Amino acid sequence: MKKSIPALAAVCLLALFAAADARGQINNLTREEMIKYTAPNPFDRFPDGRPKIPDALLEKFKDMSSEELLGAGQPPAGDNNPRYFGSGPAVTYTDGWQILHPGKKLIGRAFTLQLMPTRMEIFNVEQAEWMQKGNVVGLSHQSALDMLQPGDVIVVDAGGNLDLGGIIGDNLAFYIWTKTGTGFVIDGAVRDLEGIAEFDIPGYFRGAVPGMAARHMTTGINVPVRIGKATVMPGDLVFGDREGVNFIPPQAVARLIEAAKTTHIHDDWVKAKFKTRQFKSTDVYGSGSLHDPALKKEYDDNMKEQLSKQK
Repeated sequence: MKKSIPALAAVCLLALFAAADARGQINNLTREEMIKYTAPNPFDRFPDGRPKIPDALLEKFKDMSSEELLGAGQPPAGDNNPRYFGSGPAVTYTDGWQILHPGKKLIGRAFTLQLMPTRMEIFNVEQAEWMQKGNVVGLSHQSALDMLQPGDVIVVDAGGNLDLGGIIGDNLAFYIWTKTGTGFVIDGAVRDLEGIAEFDIPGYFRGAVPGMAARHMTTGINVPVRIGKATVMPGDLVFGDREGVNFIPPQAVARLIEAAKTTHIHDDWVKAKFKTRQFKSTDVYGSGSLHDPALKKEYDDNMKEQLSKQK
């Protein structure tokens, strides 16, 4: 069905606004560059070109864990590149986080923000260019927060540098929570931890400090960032649980969901066998298990049956 001219014009204007509003930083991706660098994305996109993983697929990750994701991200037999397929890593796991609410999972689409220690000659140019675009408030990390959409997870690359001060406190954490419905990943510090902890928001950070983030400049919004050992692209699926934070390219999402189904069925079957107290662990689990032909047939039949029910 064709879009009306007014509706089409509105979409075009929104796309232009999104592209223009993001300029004024050292690092910047145009809409065309965003699409180029995320070319394997199989889903729709935001006006600025950022991949938009459907909400229905995000929902399917609520019952998963980091362990399942890493297992599901393993390549097919014979592939010598662990956790790699197609155009890159299926899952990149990061650890060493302080976790705000360990029992609260974090699931959403990455909205990236890059911060660096301030250098005034750079900062002054950035601010001048930002204001020339018609912005009435200077460029800061809050500029990125104001662009967040429902389902986004703000992913902040502060280089793990706690000396930059607390990137967000209780007020901005509450703003993120109410605007996105998700949470945050900050490779740096937060402040007002006592206040943030009162909200049921999932959050991952490197440390907490009492001071405000007054010693950084915003060098990129929705650009590739480094979080721990991971390179994170705008639009990646962010999954955090008690163990850490995983970043998943959009093109890997469907495969991981399918692989996780097999893992769930396998684990349920193994636990059911353990519950009978009739088997040793090595009979049904681990390397060399299922050496009994009858048990192997039961396992295979159960796997086929359960998978057919989920189609």
